[in-house]
Amino acid sequence: MKKLNNFLDNKCRQNGSILGLSIRCSISGKIMYDHFATTRLQPASNLKIVTAVAALSKLGPDYTFQTAVYMDGEMVRGGYQGNIYLVGKGDPTLQLKDYMRFVTSLKEKGIRRISGDFILDDSWYDDIRWSQDLIWKDQQYAYGSEVSALSLAPDTDYDTNSIKFIVKPEQIGASPTVEIIPHAEGITITNKAITTAEADEEELIIHRHHDKNQFIISGKIGIKEGKQEVYMAIKDIEIYIAKTVKRMLEKVGIVLKGKIKRGKTPVDAECIYQQASPPLSKIVVPFMKQSNNGIGEMLTKELGRITFGDGTWEAGIAALKEALVPYCIRLDTLQLRDGSGISAANFIPAEELTRLLFEIQKEKWFPDFLNSLPKAGEEDRMVGGTLRHRMKGLDVRAKTGTIEGVSTLSGYLTNLNGNQLIFSILFNHLLDEDKGKDLEDELIALLAEITNWSTDGSSS
Repeated sequence: MKKLNNFLDNKCRQNGSILGLSIRCSISGKIMYDHFATTRLQPASNLKIVTAVAALSKLGPDYTFQTAVYMDGEMVRGGYQGNIYLVGKGDPTLQLKDYMRFVTSLKEKGIRRISGDFILDDSWYDDIRWSQDLIWKDQQYAYGSEVSALSLAPDTDYDTNSIKFIVKPEQIGASPTVEIIPHAEGITITNKAITTAEADEEELIIHRHHDKNQFIISGKIGIKEGKQEVYMAIKDIEIYIAKTVKRMLEKVGIVLKGKIKRGKTPVDAECIYQQASPPLSKIVVPFMKQSNNGIGEMLTKELGRITFGDGTWEAGIAALKEALVPYCIRLDTLQLRDGSGISAANFIPAEELTRLLFEIQKEKWFPDFLNSLPKAGEEDRMVGGTLRHRMKGLDVRAKTGTIEGVSTLSGYLTNLNGNQLIFSILFNHLLDEDKGKDLEDELIALLAEITNWSTDGSSS
């Protein structure tokens, strides 16, 4: 224990930051060590632990999100007279291929011409696109993308309502080539970047205009380093999805006489196609391993909708808190503002996180939760996640977290004598978040070496 105390004294207390540390025995739940463990601190993306637990407990690991196509008219002489409705209910996994399926379902019904409108119905959630504390600067990045019940992701990372820039170096001094996925309809690019022999990844910069889909690419990209993939948020996602639907209709040869616009589906409309998402047990994997903020906020609104009939952040956060009650979490010491942890006004003590991680071990869905946590040192992105380049050789499954001035890590560690510990490390008021990661890794390595903690939570 002296070694741990010395580490905290010499490495963690001298840099002006605050550390909340809680360590429990995974068998008894007893506190084995704490350091400001009851102090409320910003959890950053460690808050996703709360969101994942709430979703798995309230919705269940087999829960799926539905998207459906409805019609309110009839076929007349080979044409369709009436409106078509595409109803989204929070599926965060929708990609371009899914929109093609929705449109193809019309053709399979014999529809070649639509006399009415094509309605995008995203009323399952409210139309507030960002959580209350998200700063405007972050709205341009994929981690701050708009939240809607009808979404579109560029790939199976499921960065909802974002686009992926694939930037490739050309000859030295030339502008790099740029590809946009899923498509570039409605997107304008000013490419000021140049190709160099070598360049750090951070030297390529992409910014989006605050209120329109105008992107500026600047800086350098190196031939040695190769292509870069950058995810950026889409402004006015409903317009981008409308352009997506228009492309799909044209591709399959369906003529639309009306407009593509937002609206609500009449109660007497007929469902002609329905599609389910992968189960929640699969969705929490990219959510936790890639620390996907969009999924976190959609899960929060879904919890609000299912629990209280209200797809809002307010109802969702109430549902998050309600889900914590069975696990003896002290709600009077928490402040929750979103479902992703991006808010600097989220507060939770390290002790409450370790309590939650201990209590959920008894749940039937716990293996799904454990599987969703990043596994240290595993190169596969959907196994190692945000820990794939950290703590190689250690048996660690944990959720990372980073916002400005904050670095956190909470999860499970098996030490060198085979005993499992539950830990939560919350660094706040850092001047350099990378320094926080280094301290976390050193601290975990130290905890792994301590073998004089018995399984009943006592120390010798």
